[in-house]
Amino acid sequence: MINELDLLKKDWKKKTNFEQVTESDIYKMIHKKSSSIVKWILIISILEFFILNGISFLVNNEEYNSFLIVHPYLAIFEKLNYLVIIGFIYLFYKNYKTISILDSSKKLIKDILNTKRVVNFYIYWNVLVSTIFAAYGLIDGFTKAFNNVNSKILITSTKFYVIFGVAMVLLIGVILIFYHLLYGLLLNKLKSNHNELKKIEE
Repeated sequence: MINELDLLKKDWKKKTNFEQVTESDIYKMIHKKSSSIVKWILIISILEFFILNGISFLVNNEEYNSFLIVHPYLAIFEKLNYLVIIGFIYLFYKNYKTISILDSSKKLIKDILNTKRVVNFYIYWNVLVSTIFAAYGLIDGFTKAFNNVNSKILITSTKFYVIFGVAMVLLIGVILIFYHLLYGLLLNKLKSNHNELKKIEE
């Protein structure tokens, strides 16, 4: 008759081996999912760059060119923005290549956090740029709409600041929702992967 203790040992060994295999499989699955998420972040950022800039070139008209002439520093800032966005895309590509070849859960945790940080900075930068251009555009728009009113009276009017403030808050809200839909879900998935990896490491 088989000793009860021997049965318990065999059962324990089976469970131990199962847990080891499961942890290994979990890491591979998380690694694959994380690599795929970062790849999609890269793809979406590239598509966003070409689509949004493609639209701006298609609708580029004399009014917008006149706007940049009136605000020449915005024209310089626009070109700087292109360089910054290309820089972010390069960082996304670099993160994707790094995560794709990782074989350590600790390194994967570190690179997931780094990717999330870069994406957040990318979102903050785009919100900042959009806010600056929108602010100047709204001011010019209000000034033209009320061109029959003394501009000094308009700028010092309480109503102007209220309308301007509400418009800016709504616009920033729309931009944040847009980027949440684009990148928020992917970042949440990365966060979930990060939490699972931390459990493996514990």
